[in-house]
Amino acid sequence: MRLTLAVLVFTSGCAASRAAMPSLPSYSLAALPAPAAVLEDNHFARDRMGVGENELKQILAAPVFLEEHARIGVLPVRTGYAPDDDVPVEAAPATLTDALDGSGLFDLASEISTEWPTTSGTAGLRELAARYRTEYVLLYRHRFADATRANGFAAGFITILGAFILPGTTIESAGVLEATLFDVKTGTILFTVHERVRSEAIAAPPAVEGRLTLMHRQMVKDAARKLSEQVLLRCQRLVATRPAKDAPVAALAPNFHAAFP
Repeated sequence: MRLTLAVLVFTSGCAASRAAMPSLPSYSLAALPAPAAVLEDNHFARDRMGVGENELKQILAAPVFLEEHARIGVLPVRTGYAPDDDVPVEAAPATLTDALDGSGLFDLASEISTEWPTTSGTAGLRELAARYRTEYVLLYRHRFADATRANGFAAGFITILGAFILPGTTIESAGVLEATLFDVKTGTILFTVHERVRSEAIAAPPAVEGRLTLMHRQMVKDAARKLSEQVLLRCQRLVATRPAKDAPVAALAPNFHAAFP
């Protein structure tokens, strides 16, 4: 009799505990939002009209990353991002190319020559990239704002000789080196980085222009390495955001009712 009573009490307690336990929500794969589709199309056809609402949402929802086994070209550009046709005497494009080629993030990095005939605008940039068979183009340019003012040596300008030989002009120059990563296939921009520079010098009036040219080249040379470091840092972050090839499905949406019947 006592044994029977004990069994009844134990059974009733377990039933009450099971009834008091709150029910856990059921999770299923169907309830999870589908991952955003990888952007593969160019929605900026001929860059002559605005992007449609649907295209805009697709672009912004797509994951941003660097593809594996990709090639990249470094292209100097000027105002309006048109290819720069000047003689490539600046050191920055070569410094950027060497840094990218040695990073292991791309199969190949190459400077792009602007001598090839191309159309204007973004279409021309994509055409050049297609000739080099590069999925990405790093657009490089630099700009400067210059100013001059008289300094204490200018008092000697009252003589003709002094105006030619005394460094009575102070030259101030501030500038920015810019690098923009352009996704050739989609026409989108992955990032832009700036390296700001500033310099000051004195010169005689006839030598101001030549002194400015030397200042610009020296600032570019000194800042190119820092710009390369910024570019590599952001490229590494884009590599880290590559979508997983085989995500473990079970780990994404466990069925808690199976774990707690």
